[in-house]
This record gives sequence, C-alpha cells and structure tokens, in this order.
Amino acid sequence: MANDSYQPIDRRPIAARGWPIWGRTAKWLVALSVSPNSISLAGMGCGVAAGIALAGTTYAAGWERFAWLAGALLIQLRLLANLLDGMVAIESQRASPVGELYNEVPDRVSDTATLIGAGYAIGGDITLGYLAACAAMFTAYVRATGKAVGAPQEYCGPMAKQQRMALMTVIALYCGAAPAVWQPTWGGPGRGLVTIALLIIVLGSVLTAVRRLVRIASNLRRSRS
Repeated sequence: MANDSYQPIDRRPIAARGWPIWGRTAKWLVALSVSPNSISLAGMGCGVAAGIALAGTTYAAGWERFAWLAGALLIQLRLLANLLDGMVAIESQRASPVGELYNEVPDRVSDTATLIGAGYAIGGDITLGYLAACAAMFTAYVRATGKAVGAPQEYCGPMAKQQRMALMTVIALYCGAAPAVWQPTWGGPGRGLVTIALLIIVLGSVLTAVRRLVRIASNLRRSRS
C-alpha cells in the first residue's frame, strides 16, 4: 500500500509504541488506507483545538469545566496522533521525502497553539504562555540543528514534548474536576496553577535545550576525534 510519510530511524523513544493495542490500531489504519501525513495533520488539529479549549475557559461562562476537560482530551489525542503516524508509516513500509516536514511542522504548530492558549486560560499568564511556546520551539530547534550537523537526534528532557503535554494535561484535568476553592490564585489578578505550569515549562525547556546542546557537542567531538 502506498504511504506518503518519511520516518527517520532515530525516532523519539515512546514506551507506548510497544503496546499491542496501538500496534493493532496502526494495522487497522493501514488497512483503511489512512496515510501517516493525514494522521499528523489530524494531530495538529487536535493541538490547535486544545489551545482554543484552554483559552476558552476564560470566556465560556458556565462551561469552564467542559473546556478544561476538552483541552486535556485534545492534548492526549494530539499525542496519540504523534504516536500512530510513525507506526503507520513503518507498518505500510513506504516513505516519501516530504514526510519529515509532516512529522515536524505540525508538532511546532501544536505546541505553540496549546501553550499560548494556556496563557489565556483561567489562572494563566499571557506573557508566560508566549514564552513557553518560544522555549518549546527552541528545544526542537536545538534537536533539529544537532541532526543537521551530523549528531543523533536528542530527545532528552526534563521538559521534552511528552513532559510539557503531560503537565498541561494534569493541570487541565485538575482544573476541570476540582472545586474552585481548591484552585488557588496568587501573584496578581487571576494567576494560578496554569501560571505555575507555564513557568515550569519555560525553565524546564531552557534546561532541556542546554542539556541537548551539551550532548550534541559531545557527540560531535567524539565522532571527529
């Protein structure tokens, strides 16, 4: 069956990739002729929708809990798409030169939309939302630059994509389920748990970028010594 995605050998390590349920799901998608690139685009749609849902908590009077829970679900659907696009590409055993673009660009759009949306959410901070989006993109830039200069792709944390999205999912679930009195605010009008999460993402992403740079430099020195 034809497949229009390119998948690099040094893929991001994901433990769930070995779960039988996702293997069967990948086979089912291949049987339906679903392309990896369309899965990547669907994941991007979920990432953008997650950002809209998170931002919507500020404006959806009376529907805040629904918006929080929708945001958490959409974040996880985005990550599921990220998992399945590569598995479908491998299962179908075909690739194309533009697959790497579909593998990378939707991720950057998803991260940006979700984190900026979180900045506009109840308890968020708009400036930190934009900073978190920039910091997340920088970690990906460092990884891509390392690959471009001949080093293996570095997926280390402590604040890689999975950790960023796991943190935002937990916060969204908590804000959607916990009573308002259990959701403290501080440091200014309306700032709360989302602000803390975004600050952790910014600081953790900076540390992640530094760790990746150090590991890339070490790999390059070893390969040329």
